[in-house]
Amino acid sequence: MSSRADAPVLEVRGLTVRFGAFQALADVSWQVSAGKILGIIGPNGAGKSTCFMAATNMVAHTGTLWLDGEDASARPAHDLPRAGLRRTFQQNAFFGGMTVLENMEAALLDARPSPLAEAVFLPWREARRRRTIAERARTHLLAYHVPESTHGLLPGELSYGTQRMLSIALAAAPGARAVLLDEPAAGLGGPDMIALRSLLERMRDSGLAVVLIEHHMDLVMAIADEVVVLDLGRMIARGRPAEIQADARVREAYLGRAA
Repeated sequence: MSSRADAPVLEVRGLTVRFGAFQALADVSWQVSAGKILGIIGPNGAGKSTCFMAATNMVAHTGTLWLDGEDASARPAHDLPRAGLRRTFQQNAFFGGMTVLENMEAALLDARPSPLAEAVFLPWREARRRRTIAERARTHLLAYHVPESTHGLLPGELSYGTQRMLSIALAAAPGARAVLLDEPAAGLGGPDMIALRSLLERMRDSGLAVVLIEHHMDLVMAIADEVVVLDLGRMIARGRPAEIQADARVREAYLGRAA
């Protein structure tokens, strides 16, 4: 029986997704605890992104979703981020007309909205609060490798690597408990990959539960505490990185059956 310390922050049980007659996901279960990284891998079309969609109630599914021990299966997708379940997407998504700093401030303000009466009748207090939010936003961005020289720019003016870091920073804003990252290393290389690995390790060390969909096997095997392998919508393996690398079913899924 799990102790409270290693109890899962996020757990999915028996996730199944159908699109008409096509079964995109079949009876998939996994969990991740605070301070752990779970990697989800598989060939193209394995059902990885569908798994994230189901795990955040963004697509109709059967099976259950548990967040901090509470059944969140029926919670609307838009309500889960405030409950601590956040995610990124393969395509970066920002408020395009707001600066980098304003995007981060919005994420922090959403986590702790200002009481209406205080904002209206105590404007000096609201102004002080917003200055505090701005400073917290700067500090958080710097911790996530988004340099201060970019804070006044629009997200679309950033390099692709910095956009990826901003996307992760927004998802991991204070209040996050579990963060789902959909191919954060896509399109990255060299220094950006090194920065990403450092960032993921820092997220784990800070106590976040991290779930990572990724095609860069070197990255997954280097940092994941556990790996789940999907193929054709089904979970074919689950274990520590060394166990996954030695699994014949995984090699077959990626390389095909030997003639």
